[in-house]
Amino acid sequence: MVAVSALWLPIILAAVIVFFASFILHMVLTYHRSDYGRLPEEDKIGAAIRDAGVQPGLYMFPYTTHAEMKSPEAQERFKRGPVGTMNVRPSGPVAMGKYLAQWFVYCFVVSFFTAYATGITLAAGTQYLVVFRVAGTVAFMTYGLSQLANGIWKGEPWSMVMKEVIDGLIYGLLTAGTFGWLWPK
Repeated sequence: MVAVSALWLPIILAAVIVFFASFILHMVLTYHRSDYGRLPEEDKIGAAIRDAGVQPGLYMFPYTTHAEMKSPEAQERFKRGPVGTMNVRPSGPVAMGKYLAQWFVYCFVVSFFTAYATGITLAAGTQYLVVFRVAGTVAFMTYGLSQLANGIWKGEPWSMVMKEVIDGLIYGLLTAGTFGWLWPK
């Protein structure tokens, strides 16, 4: 067993490496540029949302309660469409600094729990590939497999979900390599 306190260097370094790798995957490479599409008549739809007084939040449409779900009226609304979810953020410029800070904290938390799970599983001096496998599995499950729920429950296009799973695999491999490299001897 290795205490988390002995793993601060790989925790921090893995978070930093994943943070910069995500920059490369999202800003330098172009394969994420097709993830989001433009709404037809975006100005009209935006005006309708503003005029309706929609506040920041997550919305589902058509909205029904569990009890209403099977009613003929609700079924007709679903047939007529559109059916979807909508995430409305506060108005104003994109708060990229805030989002990047939150992403780094997330990377740090993933690295911390990867250290915890790997540390309670393996001893100091464990071979690189063994550490790599355990840390990589934990990190991939968090970064990659967690994305599958977005395709299942939120209706995100599977092409986008699979790109996020591939990103998660890359992040998991980078985390695994960092932990294997800096694992206590």
